[in-house]
Amino acid sequence: MYGRRGTRTLLAGLAVTAVLAGTAGTAAADDGTPTATPAGTGAKGSGDGAQALCKRVPKIDKRITRALKRLDAGADQRGSVARLQKRVDNAKKAGHTEIATYLQNRLDFRTSLRTTLQQRQKDLAAVRTWCQDNNAGKAAG
Repeated sequence: MYGRRGTRTLLAGLAVTAVLAGTAGTAAADDGTPTATPAGTGAKGSGDGAQALCKRVPKIDKRITRALKRLDAGADQRGSVARLQKRVDNAKKAGHTEIATYLQNRLDFRTSLRTTLQQRQKDLAAVRTWCQDNNAGKAAG
């Protein structure tokens, strides 16, 4: 109980800080004083984080591949679509309709997750190609 209260207090404090920081930033902009620019903007970069993304492509690819492998694994692998389908079937056989409904909703999400990850993998391949063609996102200078 004490841990939750402390967490709520911390989150409330962070929210207040964010609001105050936002209003202070607005006031500074209204005064006409220059504000700090985000890292990577200006003459040296486009501000879209391309260089950082190009650097992370291998790690992202590995994470997506590992997640897809887990989803596509057999019924003995935790986190797989097959295992969750088996649990749904078992709940239906046992007549536990509420459990079956809950698990079916999770199964639907997990199935859509597979599709989303496959799309991300395709998108990441295009990013990898772009990075190779554009000097890993480094601005020409």
